[in-house]
Amino acid sequence: MAPSTSRTRDAAALRMKQIAFDNQSRMIRRLRAQLATARRESDTIKEEHKANQIALEASHMTIAGLTEIGLSSYPSSRRFDASTTPDHRGAQLATARRESDTIKEEHKANQIALEASHMTIAGLTEIGLSMSKKIEKMREKKQQAREIHVVCYQKFQARIQAAEDSMQAQLLIIGALVEEKDSLLQTIQGLQEANGAPTPFDDEWEEEPEEHPEEEEIEDIPMGEGEIDDE
Repeated sequence: MAPSTSRTRDAAALRMKQIAFDNQSRMIRRLRAQLATARRESDTIKEEHKANQIALEASHMTIAGLTEIGLSSYPSSRRFDASTTPDHRGAQLATARRESDTIKEEHKANQIALEASHMTIAGLTEIGLSMSKKIEKMREKKQQAREIHVVCYQKFQARIQAAEDSMQAQLLIIGALVEEKDSLLQTIQGLQEANGAPTPFDDEWEEEPEEHPEEEEIEDIPMGEGEIDDE
């Protein structure tokens, strides 16, 4: 595989991981904003709950006071105010009872609102805890992704460095081969010059014609000459 293809693939992988980091960062910011909103709502509900608690305690005190007044109104009027008629005392008692019923209804409404506040606070607390866990998980994933990104970047740099070293080594080898070739050419030219032969790499190289040895002429010996006399 060519080094340029490997670099392009590694760069694309790093780009995809960077996009994932950005998406996780935006998700964490959204979750933090939602958690802050939930906390503000929880604080508001807690304040309302505190106010309802104070009103509830005041209602309890008022009911207790009116009950005590209602119970003691008849004997006290009989003991200290003899001129008070029974009808007047009955009207006072009915008024006290109506006020007591009204306060009881308010107390019941406050109790319902208080229970609703408790449920809302519990729900918001659960949501806050869930969002906190999600944020923590997102942070862990982001940290892991950052570590993976660093490792991939280091590997990418190592590959680039290895490719550059390999190219440098190849260039050195090529240079050495070129020098060796030049040296061999010079050696060959020197040997050919020493032998008086033209260089084989000369453009004016002319092939010498092959030398054929001259055939020796054999003289015809006439018949009868050179015969040896047996006598």
